[in-house]
Amino acid sequence: MKQLSAAEQALLMPIEAAPMLAQVERWCTINTGTRNLAGLAAQAALLADAFAALPGEVRLAEAAPVEAVAADGARIALDHGRHLVLSVRPEASRRYLLTGHMDTVYPADHPFQSLTWLEPGVLGGPGVADMKGGIAVILAALTAFERSPVAASVGYDVMINADEETGSLSSAALIAELARGKAAALTYEPSALPDGTLAGARPGSGNYSAVITGRSAHAGRNPQDGRNAIVAAAALALALHDAVRDGLSINPARIDGGSANNVVPDHAILRFNVRPRTPELADAFANELDTLIATIEAAHEVSIHLHGGVTRPPKPLDAKAEALFGLVRECGAALGQPIRWQAAGGVCDGNNISAHGVPVVDTMGVRGGAIHSPAEYLITASLAERAALSALVLHRLSGGE
Repeated sequence: MKQLSAAEQALLMPIEAAPMLAQVERWCTINTGTRNLAGLAAQAALLADAFAALPGEVRLAEAAPVEAVAADGARIALDHGRHLVLSVRPEASRRYLLTGHMDTVYPADHPFQSLTWLEPGVLGGPGVADMKGGIAVILAALTAFERSPVAASVGYDVMINADEETGSLSSAALIAELARGKAAALTYEPSALPDGTLAGARPGSGNYSAVITGRSAHAGRNPQDGRNAIVAAAALALALHDAVRDGLSINPARIDGGSANNVVPDHAILRFNVRPRTPELADAFANELDTLIATIEAAHEVSIHLHGGVTRPPKPLDAKAEALFGLVRECGAALGQPIRWQAAGGVCDGNNISAHGVPVVDTMGVRGGAIHSPAEYLITASLAERAALSALVLHRLSGGE
């Protein structure tokens, strides 16, 4: 293990938890559910002011268009908030990407809106861990890194998007643009476990809506003339369930459709999620899905239109990613923070970054837990811990001694 040098100790010493905690407390008073556009705009303005303390240019990027399928099968446009981007030394030959998200899973009408001290050093509240605490870590870590003598020789982009919790559909192209050519990336989702364990390999994820069109008929007089879209949707759900295997989970989640009890339904939508562990399984599933749909169409004499796809590619650990994890572990050991990692079932923007060949560690945020629930909490000591960890990783990644 490489111990901290005197220069590294001086680099990390000014990092303090108190101002970071004050930021988290202020930011978490703003509801930023993914499509709460007013809340996201207010949050983005505060973040733009905060990140302006770093060198470089801050901008708010417009969200790309996103469509969804309504219950009646119509395509509808979904509005999203703008995404914050900070670009520092874009001319540098070696550059990094740091990402986070300002949105949460708690909409404006959700009952979980306030902060509560659960016990000394443990703060509960919406987004404290996932991931406004992580945003505070990014800012503090980069502020410390800018004091490093090697910082001037490298550059970086920071992206804080407004739609991560719903799949980053309006920011995926921006992520791809910013990932291009980067030497490494760090993403600030909370640690996989409260002890600081990182998420390693991740599956991919895709959300689909299968719009099924049959033929209506009277359920008593001539049901034989109808083609039941609900039955076809159920058959497709069962076929998808039967396609589950090791490394490929499929969750038929919801069926919309139908009408009166005396009408053979001519419309249904099956919504489902798929999570392949490897790119090969993702490709195999895409081929199988085409076959399944053709089979159901023929058997039930319906037509099926598929909307969606795998938007978070699988994130296996390759040699470059393992080397980056190794550096994080080395830096953690030097700071007295034991670091380990394990495969995770969830997905995040790290999946999208990894798909562009960039090594990424995507749980560099705070320690906490119970995310996506009204019991979400942040271990406040981890604010300074994780900021020091990231600052040291960036310093050593850039050749600092």
